[in-house]
Amino acid sequence: MIIMLPPQLLLLAASTLFAQTSLAAEIHEHALPSYHYGAPIQVECMNRSAETGEHVSLPNSPTHEIQWIPFATCNETNAPLSFSYGIEEEKNCTIPMISDPFFHLLEFYIHADAPLACRLPARPPPHIEVIGLKPPEQEYVPLVFALAGTLQLSHMHISTHMNVLLHSTPKEHIHPHDSGVLDSATAYSTSPLTHMEGGDTKRLVIGDPLPLKFSVRWFPTAALPKTEGRVEWQGMGGHVYASTVFYSLLSFVAGAVVAGAYFMGVVLPRRLKGRSLGGATPLGYGMGGGGVGNGWGYAGQKRAID
Repeated sequence: MIIMLPPQLLLLAASTLFAQTSLAAEIHEHALPSYHYGAPIQVECMNRSAETGEHVSLPNSPTHEIQWIPFATCNETNAPLSFSYGIEEEKNCTIPMISDPFFHLLEFYIHADAPLACRLPARPPPHIEVIGLKPPEQEYVPLVFALAGTLQLSHMHISTHMNVLLHSTPKEHIHPHDSGVLDSATAYSTSPLTHMEGGDTKRLVIGDPLPLKFSVRWFPTAALPKTEGRVEWQGMGGHVYASTVFYSLLSFVAGAVVAGAYFMGVVLPRRLKGRSLGGATPLGYGMGGGGVGNGWGYAGQKRAID
């Protein structure tokens, strides 16, 4: 037996279901957590084979899902590498000993046969569950370390200093930037062309420690800093704008006017006031300035009159 409901009742049921779904979605969106200032962010890296450099998949995974493992343990903290949300710092991470498999992985990374591909969780794991809704999947931001160096027959040279740039998207709060989520990240070695000259470089063999140094900088938006719509630093060989030329000329003219006024109003009157006959001498001040006239002026001596 089929019971036909009135159209008004069907519309009311559909509206109620839509409202419940929208409310659940809104609650679900607000349930997503965000990082607070100083919160630790763990670094995970792609597990690779030391023999081939290929990534390792999770065992018994029908989709060959990639296996991610924590970054190597730092000797300073006795824990894998992590960054703190919003905190700019100079961070040291010394890997106590380079094993034979890890040494071969470093060869892959430096030779660019395989990238040192890592990732950061975009936000903390959810701590609120909505009944009837599946918990959201963890989102990650890729972080590839561009590790520079050179390979030798018995050792390698590695640029151990790296810049780490992290972009975040702040949430709307009373205090700006007190919490947010990650947007993007990158890391790269500095001064890779001076690896043979010392400094932040390391001659590495199997069994040595690897001292890594990270200069961590944060940006509160996904964009780089700008000034009046233009990138603040144009770089080597950047463009020269008409405004730059105008302000340069204006500064030159203003400097010349100020210098001329100071000379005419202060320096020149002082020189004329204390200088008389014989004053234009390189060694003396002339007869009127208390000097002895031992320059190119006239000396204070009597002359016979014929």
